Amino acid sequence: MRGRGYEAVKIAAEIAVPIAIVVIWELWARSADSQFWPPPSKIVQEFMDLWVFEQFRSDVVPSLLRILLGFGIGSAIGVVLGVPLGMSLWARKFAMPHIEFWRAMPPPALLPISVILLHSIGNLQKVSFIAFFCIFPVLLNTIDGIRGLDPTLVDTARAYGIPAHERIRRIVLPAAFPQISAGMRISLSLAVIIMVVAEYFSSTSGVGYVLLISKNTFQLGPMWAAIVLIGLIGYLLNLAYLLAERRMLAWHRGWRAATPQ
Repeated sequence: MRGRGYEAVKIAAEIAVPIAIVVIWELWARSADSQFWPPPSKIVQEFMDLWVFEQFRSDVVPSLLRILLGFGIGSAIGVVLGVPLGMSLWARKFAMPHIEFWRAMPPPALLPISVILLHSIGNLQKVSFIAFFCIFPVLLNTIDGIRGLDPTLVDTARAYGIPAHERIRRIVLPAAFPQISAGMRISLSLAVIIMVVAEYFSSTSGVGYVLLISKNTFQLGPMWAAIVLIGLIGYLLNLAYLLAERRMLAWHRGWRAATPQ
């Protein structure tokens, strides 16, 4: 009973704090009457008018597709590259300086190059741009996950004559997947950020583009509504991934619970 009471208090606190912040903001904004800080009620109204009805298909859907495609492609490339690098010391020594160089590159610095190389500001450029930066968290986590694998498992499988692709599929990837999944979760959040950057500077549609137009035309209501939408997209995508991860890693939690610490 004590555990249930604690969980109930925890959930109530998690709900009460955001509500209190919104109420304080609403009261302060109405008393201050500032055009730069509209009350949340006005932002919600702008959100409903702009995103739920008018521009959902033209701007929200393209942004979501770019995020998901870029995240999926980047994650796949990160795993494919991370497996051989994690299993080979010499490959890591050769590749890590290049990986660290490109990983440290700020996204806005590469945006003009991506436009020039792909000769467009269309979906191909944005998806490629998002995918490129989504590679690195998955790649590095894949390498670390494989490096942390007990070599006895791989050596035993090799001694029994199990082919290399079967060792990777049945031993290496399952053992490294919890860490790979952590990298994928980071990449998903990064995909939302890169989507905004790409659409803000080189687009004619999408949430980032609407944010830019609202800022340039001093439409502060739509600007705040776009900011709320970006936060909501990031929150819901993270929640969806956590639910999927819970199912995919159910075996891992059961194994850890059964393993004496």
